[in-house]
Amino acid sequence: MENNRSQTRAFLMLGLVMLFWAGNSIVGRAVRGDIPPFTLALGRWLLAVLVLLPFAWRQLWKECAAARAGWRWVLVLGFLGIVCFNGFLYKGLHYTTAANALLLQAAIPAAVMALDFAVFGGRPGRLHILGVAVSTLGVIAIVFRGDPAALLHLEFGAGDLLIFCAVAAWSLYTVFLRKRPPISATSLLVLTFTIGALAMAPLAAMERARGELVAWSPQVVAAFAYVGVFPSVIAYFIYNRATGQLGPARAGQAITLMPLFGAMLSALLLGERLHGYHLGGMALILGGIALSALAMRRAK
Repeated sequence: MENNRSQTRAFLMLGLVMLFWAGNSIVGRAVRGDIPPFTLALGRWLLAVLVLLPFAWRQLWKECAAARAGWRWVLVLGFLGIVCFNGFLYKGLHYTTAANALLLQAAIPAAVMALDFAVFGGRPGRLHILGVAVSTLGVIAIVFRGDPAALLHLEFGAGDLLIFCAVAAWSLYTVFLRKRPPISATSLLVLTFTIGALAMAPLAAMERARGELVAWSPQVVAAFAYVGVFPSVIAYFIYNRATGQLGPARAGQAITLMPLFGAMLSALLLGERLHGYHLGGMALILGGIALSALAMRRAK
């Protein structure tokens, strides 16, 4: 019973993660004309490290031997989940629509299942596969506004290829989290965020050399503060912990909540209306997640 409650809490906390990440995509798209993409990513990880370090440095010092022993996997996780995913995502949002980005990210649950099977032999049950399919249908309903004919007018370009690369990187990150070294969650975050900041520094310097500068304003400062704390420190901490509890395939399915939260945030912050297809998509997404939760309970 306690195990079931713990898994339920993990699912609920993943919902909070997706809310923060939906806000990250909206912020990244909103400030694309004010902050160069790699500069935004650099500021995000620098701020995240500065927030974490006062709480983590003592524990990290105690765990430095274990971190050194597992440095290869720390590097892999930092490169995939911090450098590649966010670099490709922010750059892709400069050249594609938010709808295309959300649609491509809806492929993450299926990609995680396929990679988990290919790399580690993970075998999802039929009910879980059905849950992922139902949730993905919910994403499609929201992205295409309940109009199947919109599929015929779908166009993909260079920005979509960048988003697809981000999807592949995040799927690999989720699968490889099981190989993390035996160090605390905060120590892992400090190390991987530092890798992200070091990788983004030369790219941000190249943007500055090309004359791509930050147009400072209170809104830009708020954007940096948001992406550095909520979708970074808080969201990554919860996601890594939930992936350990639920497994990569079920944690990855929570990605399907992002377009739902994106629509809600757009309605709340931008005054956009919610329509019937939002409610239908929400029902499918939540229904798919419920099926996956039922599959896990049956497996237990």
